[in-house]
Amino acid sequence: MSAQQPVLFFDLDGTLIDSSVGITRSIAYALETMRHPVPDPQALRGWIGPALRTSFQPLLGDEDKVEQAVALYLERYGREGWTEHSVYDGIAELLDGLRAAGYRMAVVTAKNENNARKILEHLPFGAHFEDIVGCTDDGRLTHKVELIGEALGRFGLTPAQCVMIGDRRMDIEGAAQHGMAGVGVLWGFGSEQELRQAGAQRIATAPAQLPALLAA
Repeated sequence: MSAQQPVLFFDLDGTLIDSSVGITRSIAYALETMRHPVPDPQALRGWIGPALRTSFQPLLGDEDKVEQAVALYLERYGREGWTEHSVYDGIAELLDGLRAAGYRMAVVTAKNENNARKILEHLPFGAHFEDIVGCTDDGRLTHKVELIGEALGRFGLTPAQCVMIGDRRMDIEGAAQHGMAGVGVLWGFGSEQELRQAGAQRIATAPAQLPALLAA
């Protein structure tokens, strides 16, 4: 890695993979099991990105119910939901190119870390990532700002040495809270307006645009 090359922290859902089917089906499973009405499909897409507890809280209110819902979600997701995803076009080529160019990379995701590791182990580019940082079962690490902090600690790096890449405002805001640069991507679940309002000054509309934005 040259002095100019940052370490790249990639979000997972909506950035590397389209995981909407597995996530929304697992949310629905949790709520149906608890005999709670399930939001419509478009509303559920908005759940992809934030921490699970953050999304369940306003719907269920009670902390014990939130923890029950998270456990039910993880039960189904760990069983089958983790397989219900597809890789975005151009991502494999992007990561191969970044790796060849000498970039160090990690995944920093609000997904449960065990499930994130399971997914990456089955993807052809999974070995490109030096580490995978995700949510803990006990909720100690939940929000993107905490996860980025954990990643910085594991790598022993300063925010100035890294760039966060993601599709939702939590990625950009979490990076900004550490004083870290963030790059937004538009093929996931967030809009350009959302990313701009979060402070993203660099936004890629396709994976092939990322290398130039990282060099900017």
